[in-house]
Amino acid sequence: MLRLFDMSHTLTIRLTDELLDWLKARSQLTGIPMGRIVREQIESAKAQGGKQPFMKHLGTLSGPPDLSSRKGYSRE
Repeated sequence: MLRLFDMSHTLTIRLTDELLDWLKARSQLTGIPMGRIVREQIESAKAQGGKQPFMKHLGTLSGPPDLSSRKGYSRE
């Protein structure tokens, strides 16, 4: 399917060597450009609307709101 979009925005990100190696390998294996792979992953995260598995844990942890206030971690 051919999709035409106005892609006028550029995002610069820093990747670990491990992520870059994976992205390059995935691009070579599939023939899909690296930028398109990244865009598809971002679109997938957006489509899930914050329903990623780790999101269920947000707000469920107990403890001081500022972890630096725990004994042994304060700068006082």
